[in-house]
Amino acid sequence: MSLRELLVLGSASAVPTKARNHNGYLLRWDGHGLLFDPGEGTQRQMTHAGVSATDLTWICVTHFHGDHCLGVPGVVQRIARDGVEHEVNAAFPASGVEYWRRLRHAAAFHDTAPIREQPVSGARARLDTGDAPFTLTARRLDHPVESYGYRLEEPDGVTMLPAELSARGVRGPLVRRLREEGTVTTPDGRTVTLEECAVRRPGQKVAFVMDTGVCAAAYELAEGVDMLIIESTYLDEDRRLAAERAHLTAGQAGAVAAAGGVRHLVLTHFSERYRAEDEERFLRQAAGPFRGEITLVRDLDRVPLPRRRPAAG
Repeated sequence: MSLRELLVLGSASAVPTKARNHNGYLLRWDGHGLLFDPGEGTQRQMTHAGVSATDLTWICVTHFHGDHCLGVPGVVQRIARDGVEHEVNAAFPASGVEYWRRLRHAAAFHDTAPIREQPVSGARARLDTGDAPFTLTARRLDHPVESYGYRLEEPDGVTMLPAELSARGVRGPLVRRLREEGTVTTPDGRTVTLEECAVRRPGQKVAFVMDTGVCAAAYELAEGVDMLIIESTYLDEDRRLAAERAHLTAGQAGAVAAAGGVRHLVLTHFSERYRAEDEERFLRQAAGPFRGEITLVRDLDRVPLPRRRPAAG
C-alpha cells in the first residue's frame, strides 16, 4: 500500500523554541523519502518520529540559512554510519556549494558517499529523478540569500471505464495493451482507442515554499497543487517586518494558496516572537483569502495528502 504524507520534524524559523524544533520536513511518497531543509536537531527528531536514514532518498535544501541546513552534517553522517546502500540525491542552490561541502564534511567520519549532488541554478530547474514516480522542479524565490522552492508532480494517469471496455469487447490482456499502447484490435476486428475507454486521472502535486517575500515564483510553484507547505513566519500586522526580511505573513500565504487553487494549505516556519495563543490568529488570517483546508503544523505532526482529485471525464 502506497504512503503519501508530510511528516513535520520541525516548524520553527530562525530560533527553535521549547515547543518547536528548527525546520525539517519529510515527504513520504510511495517508498521515497524527501527530506526538506534539515535544520539543527533533525537527526534526533527523526528518531522521535520513527524515521531511519534508510528511509531517505532525497535531501532538498532551499537555502543556506542555518535553520534550514544545520542538520545536514548529522543526517549525512547517519546515512554513512547506518550503511545506506541506495543512492540519496541532494539538491541545493549551486551558489552555496561551498556551504554544502562544509556541512557535508563538518566532522571526521567514514564517508560511504551514496549521495549524488544536484546543485540548482537559474530561475527554474528540473532535477533528475530517474525512474522515480514523480518529477521535481525548483524555482528561485525572493530572499536575501539565493533560495529555491520545490514542486513535486506525479504524471497524469488514466482510469479505465469498465462499461466502455465491455461494450467494445475489450477484456483480459487487451485491457493492459490498450492502456500501454493506446489502441488495440478486438477479436471481431474493431479498432478501439484508449480515449474511448478511459478518462484522465490527474496526478498529485505538492509544493514546498520556504523563505521568500511575495513573488511570482511562489505563486507559480503553488499553481494547482494538492498540498502547499509554505512559510508563515509573521502575522499580518507585522507585514512591514516581513517585507524587510523577505518573508511571508499568514495572510500572504493564504493569498498564494487561494490564487493557485490549492486544496490543502500547510502553514509552518513560525517566528519565535509569537506564543501558542497566537496560533488561532495565524489560522484566521490565512483563512481570509483562502477557503480550503488549512493545517497549522506542530512538530511530529503527520499530514496526509488529500484524496485524489476525481478523474476528468
